[in-house]
Amino acid sequence: MTSPSEAHSHRSTTKVSHKPFKSRHATKGLIKELTKGKIGGHEKGNRTTPYQQVMSRLARRNQAKQLRQTKHKENAKAMSVFGGHHGAPRIVAVVPLGEGCDAHAAIRKLNQPVGSEAERPSEGPWRVRVERFAQSILYVPVKQDLIYAMDACRVADFIVFLLSPELDTSKESEQLIRAIEGQGISNVLTMVQNLDSIQPAKKQPQVVASLKSYITHFFPTQDKVHSLDSDRECANVIRSLCTTTPKGVVWREDRSWMLVENLKWPETEQVSPIAGELVLTGVVRGKGLKANRLVQVGDWGHFQIEKITDATVPNAKKRKADGMTVDSGDLAAGILETPDENQDDLDELAPHEEAMDDVHEVPMSETTSGRKGVLLDDHHYHSDEDDNMPLPPKKLPKGTSSYQAAWFLGDLSDTYSSDSDQDHIDEEGDLSMEPPSLVQNEPRTTTPAEPTENTHSEYPQSETFNDPSPADEAHDLEAYRNSRVSAAEDREYPDEIELHPTVLARERLSRYRGLRSLKTSQWETSEDKPHEPQDYDRLLRIPDYRSARKHAVNEALVGGVQPGHRVSIHLRNVPLSLRHHQQPSSSASSPPLPLFSLLRHEHKRTVINTTITLPSSSPSPIASKTPLMIQIGARRFLIHPLFSELSNTPNNVHKYLRYLHPGQTAVASFIAPLTWSSSTPCLYFTTASTSPSTSTCSSTTSLTLLATGSLLPPSSSRVLAKRIILTGAPFKIHKKLVTVRYMFFNKEDVEWFKALRLWTKRGRQGFIRESLGTHGYFKAVFDGRVGMQESVGVSLYKRVWPRGAVGWRPDAREGQDVEGMEGAGEDIGGVKEVEMGDAVV
Repeated sequence: MTSPSEAHSHRSTTKVSHKPFKSRHATKGLIKELTKGKIGGHEKGNRTTPYQQVMSRLARRNQAKQLRQTKHKENAKAMSVFGGHHGAPRIVAVVPLGEGCDAHAAIRKLNQPVGSEAERPSEGPWRVRVERFAQSILYVPVKQDLIYAMDACRVADFIVFLLSPELDTSKESEQLIRAIEGQGISNVLTMVQNLDSIQPAKKQPQVVASLKSYITHFFPTQDKVHSLDSDRECANVIRSLCTTTPKGVVWREDRSWMLVENLKWPETEQVSPIAGELVLTGVVRGKGLKANRLVQVGDWGHFQIEKITDATVPNAKKRKADGMTVDSGDLAAGILETPDENQDDLDELAPHEEAMDDVHEVPMSETTSGRKGVLLDDHHYHSDEDDNMPLPPKKLPKGTSSYQAAWFLGDLSDTYSSDSDQDHIDEEGDLSMEPPSLVQNEPRTTTPAEPTENTHSEYPQSETFNDPSPADEAHDLEAYRNSRVSAAEDREYPDEIELHPTVLARERLSRYRGLRSLKTSQWETSEDKPHEPQDYDRLLRIPDYRSARKHAVNEALVGGVQPGHRVSIHLRNVPLSLRHHQQPSSSASSPPLPLFSLLRHEHKRTVINTTITLPSSSPSPIASKTPLMIQIGARRFLIHPLFSELSNTPNNVHKYLRYLHPGQTAVASFIAPLTWSSSTPCLYFTTASTSPSTSTCSSTTSLTLLATGSLLPPSSSRVLAKRIILTGAPFKIHKKLVTVRYMFFNKEDVEWFKALRLWTKRGRQGFIRESLGTHGYFKAVFDGRVGMQESVGVSLYKRVWPRGAVGWRPDAREGQDVEGMEGAGEDIGGVKEVEMGDAVV
């Protein structure tokens, strides 16, 4: 008997718990479909390979120990450059941000706590020996000048930013930080100067917190802002500068580089009255310095090396040679390395006799003569020989040959018509959207019947088309075009052009062609040969860029004068006009002089493609071909870039952009010397004092950071397709049959562009059916109804060619470089094939 406290309850019938699906029992086909060919990553704690299964705890500990030892060896090798009393100094660039910051006073205050004493030079870099850490520091005080700061920071191991406690940073200071960060930056430290001037003292932590918030906006890894007024914090900064391993810059560490400490012109008689020998002295950094490679000296250009001699301090010559093999005779003379027969030359273009065999000159007359229609993809329509025959009548009996059709004049009687003549009329009485066959090999036997009262069509009866008078047509055309001049229309149709009624479109647009699809249609390159720039076939071509870049970078890993040695580099054929330029050790008015070794083939010209991103805060867009100054790694050029869409198309055809709008990312193409590193940043500058059309970028104080980007693999086969749009207006509309005007102004132009596909703003597609009259009116058939407010357009494309770049110099005269660029855009050079291991360049 159940107790009254126990209530009876039934099993719930509304809640049904289904058995969970067991994924571990899934079939192999289902697992394969879910993975889609992807290889799953290793889960933490899951041993998948047999090697991991058999590893014991002792083996895993031994593996971790080996990794630590390898990392320690790499760190010790990087630090060995700075070891010893005569080791390479640590280069520290001191960048003041704000009007109240003094770089020289900051350097003096920074060295006081550690007891480092050195005579302050009147101008230029400041070298200090810190005996406490057995390290040497080379301070480079930076002026508030864009080029000066960038040259100092791209060869610096550490960058110290000086902030003012009032945080009076201007727009120029922010631009300076952006430029230094954009070109690549190593270790960063931040210090505040004159913090004790903030009274009362309890407000100082708030000021430091505000400065930290400001600097972390640009460098998020900055965890502290040090004070120059505190001896303890100054000592900590010196400890960081002397013990921290510089992380370096990727594009800089792939090559040999040095900060020039001294330069001198020999007193001996020069070989040439305009060029002579220059000797540069400094400490080798990065990779080994080779005499066979060219060197880039600041913005002066690239030069050949005559020899590399030892410039070590006399009491430090007992150092080991670090594995360098030098002849005893050269060692006695102090010569470390001399070039051999494999030294790079200064030729930027391939010789004429080594041009590609598959490149043939195509005369202009061969590509333009005898054409009767526009080029659509890879075929000229209406240009075959059978078009010279008289047109056959519109109605022919079945089985009539082309020879027999020539003997029939005019239309035949309706006795020969049949239902087959209405093949282009659908069930609703509208014309089919399938255009008539344009293949010239097929005989023309039948054509669609004219819509008359005897045919079963909903189209009205045919009537004679009368051309309007010239005065009425000119008035209507002006009214139509004035109604479409607005910012919205220009934004919607950025490539639209308007032809004058007296201009022949087939002559004005003879270089343009049609494409069924911009992304997939084949681009016939033989049509572009007559318009190709001079020496374009002599540019450097790289079929396998990845393999060639790897070979060039790996070649710099072995040989040469090892980093850490103080050497003198003798350059040959340096222009004597540079003799009165800066002396790095004694002048602060001129920026520091860096020297970078070029990798193999980096002096040869090719088509450079770089990404460019215009910030959203930019006040106005940039037009293509605007003169800009670009910095790519160690070199600067004056360019007229051509912008194109950043896309990956199978036919390598990309739409040319007339303007780069704020917030947009595109590809800038121009012709300049090659740079191998794919991670090299690109900075674009313009002048703030002059308009973009007249800017020469010749003044260092007027340069303004405009945009940033990165380097892409070079390609001379990249097609930049410039698009234009011809538009017309509907004149008469009957369902899908539309009479269009104002697109062309004569019958011959209509016949020339008849093969192109028409489109409207709302996505309707159509084609030209026939011409009407002699003033450019024509009938068109669309795949849907078209409104009177629609605009009918046709797209045409032409290939544009990138322009050449010239080297940039701060002391260039106004207008000189821009004029040189105009000539370089026409005579730029072509293709050179060079074998590099397994890659052919």
